[in-house]
Amino acid sequence: MELIIFLIIGALAGFAAGLFGVGGGTIIVPLLFIVFTQMGYSPDNIMHLALGTSLATIIVTSISSLMAHNKKGAVMWPIFKNLAPGLAIGCFLGAGIAGQISGLYLQLIVGVFLLWVAYKMFFGGKKQVASQANDVNNANHTNIELPSKPKQLAAGGVIGVASAIFGIGGGSLTVPYLTRYGVVMQKAVGTSAACGLPIAIAGALGFMFFGMQQQVDVPNTIGFVHIYAFLGISIMSFFTAKLGAKVAHILSPEILKKCFSVLLTVVGFYFLYKGLV
Repeated sequence: MELIIFLIIGALAGFAAGLFGVGGGTIIVPLLFIVFTQMGYSPDNIMHLALGTSLATIIVTSISSLMAHNKKGAVMWPIFKNLAPGLAIGCFLGAGIAGQISGLYLQLIVGVFLLWVAYKMFFGGKKQVASQANDVNNANHTNIELPSKPKQLAAGGVIGVASAIFGIGGGSLTVPYLTRYGVVMQKAVGTSAACGLPIAIAGALGFMFFGMQQQVDVPNTIGFVHIYAFLGISIMSFFTAKLGAKVAHILSPEILKKCFSVLLTVVGFYFLYKGLV
């Protein structure tokens, strides 16, 4: 029965990720939080399990996304090589930091993050569309002025730590970082997709390792990663993300993003309410 529930979550998360063009973590974490709560798991572990399991599922989706972007030549591998060590180390350490934060505080942190993502999606839709159109026209004329390798390594570390605490693949942070220094949107998104792989692997291993140190008393888990949830969500989201992307081309992307931002706002306030009450 548990596996069926997680297959349904994976189907919803994958479809929504493809439909709204956002990372699965912003959908998977809230859904897992609700399901784990209904299953009666300890409030001290629920948020950690949601974050760790979310990162584990991103391993599968990031491989699929990486391959698709690489075929289009949108992955800037030299930049990836500079960021990847910091991303991996930062995310592993971030899992350790998250393990030391109480479940209630994590709810508040993730709640604020979701509200921020909702705000960016609701008010940034037109600006993003215009930016993408401008990138298409100027793809070969953009001057990229990235910081030195040590600074990129440090930036990767910061993004990695934040990704672990939020349970995401880092796209919400990596894309703005790259576009700030002149990388066109298509290649920023493609490179971010590649960066999601070391984040997901290191984050999942971190939540497993630090979770085992705390001896989590939840069935079917390795540390803070729920195995059934990982399998169910990974399998279904891999297929339904493509379906969501097809539907997105039929409907208005701007209206879709605004609707999803409203949903994220509700979920964000829900986390804040649960954390404060």
